[in-house]
Amino acid sequence: MANVGEREEKTGIKGLNSNQLKMIAITAMTIDHVTSVVFPGYSKVWWILVLHIIGRLAAPILWFCIAEGYRYTHSIKGYAVRLFVFSIISHFAYNFAFGIPFLPFQTTIFNQTSVIWSLAWGLVGLWLCDQQTIKQWQKTGLIIGICVITFCSDWSCIAVMAILQIGWNQGNFKRQMTGMMTFVAMYAIIYAIFIDPVYGILQLFTALTIPLLKSYNGKRGNWKGMKWFFYAYYPLHLVVCGLIRVTLHGNIGVIIGG
Repeated sequence: MANVGEREEKTGIKGLNSNQLKMIAITAMTIDHVTSVVFPGYSKVWWILVLHIIGRLAAPILWFCIAEGYRYTHSIKGYAVRLFVFSIISHFAYNFAFGIPFLPFQTTIFNQTSVIWSLAWGLVGLWLCDQQTIKQWQKTGLIIGICVITFCSDWSCIAVMAILQIGWNQGNFKRQMTGMMTFVAMYAIIYAIFIDPVYGILQLFTALTIPLLKSYNGKRGNWKGMKWFFYAYYPLHLVVCGLIRVTLHGNIGVIIGG
């Protein structure tokens, strides 16, 4: 993979590689999170809504990358372990960023930990569904169990189901995106009913990510360090967000769950 960039130039491959998609996700995520701590609550100011709409680009890229990573990783076990360790570290960074108690369920059942928890379980879900020794009814029960234990995370169990839809429908982009957006629509409805109607509708802007994902060229990119950069950047940017929150507003929660 070291010469992927050179091969793309020689063969004329166009589109976005996974490194470029991840940089878009990182940028969108940072804009969204900084906006949340600088302008807490559910502001209806149009340009703040636009900043949060930009933030909707991040999650689908992460879901897509998990499904792709599952296909190409040399060690599912190693990949899963990294994600679960990463989810524990990110839990404390995420909760500090938004003023959420580290011990879950002291405030609400929503947003009690980061999306990384659901990403890790989404990977496990893909692995479970590929196991021939597990009966279908057992797989269904296990997936339901995974949805229960990921319900409290950012993007809830919708992230798990989106990953499964993308993974199950490899080779059929239309079905991947239809499945993903079906569950996003469910999330938007729940968000609108129980949290905020405007921000519920806002979740549907994840559809803006579809053209970016469609342009994916199947290549990783020539920088091998992107994986570790993301693992470091994600908790670090959340710590910075937490410092901004405390400086501007004191030790208060700034999103639902805080």
